[in-house]
Amino acid sequence: VQLQASGGGLVQAGGSLRLSCAVSERTFGSRAMGWFRQAPGKEREFVAAINWSGSTTNYADSVKGRFTISRDNAKNTVYLQMNNLKPEDTAVYYCAARSRGEGATTTMGSLYAYWGQGTLVTVSS
Repeated sequence: VQLQASGGGLVQAGGSLRLSCAVSERTFGSRAMGWFRQAPGKEREFVAAINWSGSTTNYADSVKGRFTISRDNAKNTVYLQMNNLKPEDTAVYYCAARSRGEGATTTMGSLYAYWGQGTLVTVSS
């Protein structure tokens, strides 16, 4: 299973970015997906997760109301729409996939079996 994240870049505070994560595996629709981030000098942290159907989502308190996770199972892709970005959102963002058949969301990184390479988001003040 390969995950390819894209969409990162440099944006001013208050701006928006949309991250995408394409998954090269036909059982994408059976897996919960998540986004995590790691800022320089900090540990990786949970950002958002979505269940297999898209009916359930979870967010870190720090991004609630600003970020939206969604998925298109026909395109094997999960998205993270990020609005009202803040300098503290600067980080490398990673998408992650649970194992086949693990369709429930979780905030625990250790329960995700596959990880993308990361995409850098830089928010300037």
